[in-house]
Amino acid sequence: MAGRYDQNPFEEEQEVNPFSQGGKAKPSHPPNFSGGAFYMTNAGNVPPASNSRLSPLPPEPAEFYNPTASINIPLDSGKDLKKKEKELHAKEAELRKREEALKRREEAAERAGIVIAEKNWPPFFPIIHNDIASEIPIHLQKLCYSAFATLLGLTLCLTWNIVAVTTAWIKGGDATIWFLAVIYFISGVPCAYVLWYRPLYRAFRTESAMNFTWFFLFYVIHILFVIFAAVAPPVVFKGKSLAGILPAIDLIGSNVLVGIFYFVGFGLFCLEALISIWVIQQVYTYFRASGKSTQIRQEAARGAMRAAF
Repeated sequence: MAGRYDQNPFEEEQEVNPFSQGGKAKPSHPPNFSGGAFYMTNAGNVPPASNSRLSPLPPEPAEFYNPTASINIPLDSGKDLKKKEKELHAKEAELRKREEALKRREEAAERAGIVIAEKNWPPFFPIIHNDIASEIPIHLQKLCYSAFATLLGLTLCLTWNIVAVTTAWIKGGDATIWFLAVIYFISGVPCAYVLWYRPLYRAFRTESAMNFTWFFLFYVIHILFVIFAAVAPPVVFKGKSLAGILPAIDLIGSNVLVGIFYFVGFGLFCLEALISIWVIQQVYTYFRASGKSTQIRQEAARGAMRAAF
């Protein structure tokens, strides 16, 4: 019974390397199940298989599985760190000094009334700075817009005056009155902006009593000029250089077209005078209510005392 089985069927089979012995392995016969017994036959010329295994791969380095492995980076020495820290502190102190100097200059310029602002009006060709909506307090914006309207009204009046005088010159007038009309426009509009509109704008923005004073002084001159232009008495070159009521009456008989142009100029000057009188009245009311008049008196008294001593 002991020799009945040729091979233990539960024994682990040996691994056969088909590439060993330099030749190819022949297939073995299928297992023989005859006589109810299970046994394996080793047929013919198949040599015994050698116990050959593939060589294992070499182990990977630790850094291959650990991407966050530390990398040796040379650190600066303590002296270098202290040196860089000192440099940073020095630069910071220098920047702080520059900021303080710039702030002092801005404050000095503001006290002196020097305002550097970007030119933004008119939008197609900026020549002045005018931003009432963002720089003027809300309760003063309406009044400031009205004053700005009188500046634009003066520009319109002097422009139409050039047109009217030009027609009078073409219809046989003197060329001198045309040159005077151009001089009125070239000098009147910039002077109006510099002498009374800009001081009022700054007075509304900074509550400066001195700017209010400058405004009142030159705005009264502006009103007197507009009233003079509306009447246009024959004082300079028979008054034909200004489109007022008197030259309009004089010209309507000889030339209807020129007389109509002068009458339109008279109406524009009258409207400008009425609006200007209303503006100065409103500004003066605000000036007294804000207490700036008392401040002006005190400053005038101090100036007189200094001059006396």
